Amino acid sequence: MIKTFRVLLAISALLFAATASACDLTEKTAEGYENATVTHAYQHWSQGDGSPIPFVVLDVRTPEEFAEGHIAGAKLIPVKELENRLAEVPNDRQVYVYCRSGVRSVQASEILASAGYTHIENIEGGIKAWQASGYPVVQ
Repeated sequence: MIKTFRVLLAISALLFAATASACDLTEKTAEGYENATVTHAYQHWSQGDGSPIPFVVLDVRTPEEFAEGHIAGAKLIPVKELENRLAEVPNDRQVYVYCRSGVRSVQASEILASAGYTHIENIEGGIKAWQASGYPVVQ
């Protein structure tokens, strides 16, 4: 009986590890946000079925960069304006944050976390990694 329990416990641990790695789950940083791969973000973004999206994609680049190409449905709030525009970012949904390469999105993720947001994912590598992976952008 104890041996069977240990086997089941080991199998459960393996299944959880496989599920976590398949979804690219990470622990929160000390600042209170998670880092997400572009693959993880794309998987969530591409699951839209026409119903209200349960997350926000936040682009923290400049308007000029945004116009050159962005993730469909992304909301533009440049990182320099974010603290004054927090009311435009829902606090009850997952927020995926990106910039060009991942530097400004870290700053924005820290701003959101310090403002009490709890479901923040910084898209590592930004729009450059998104495009390098072949994921679509709109202009």
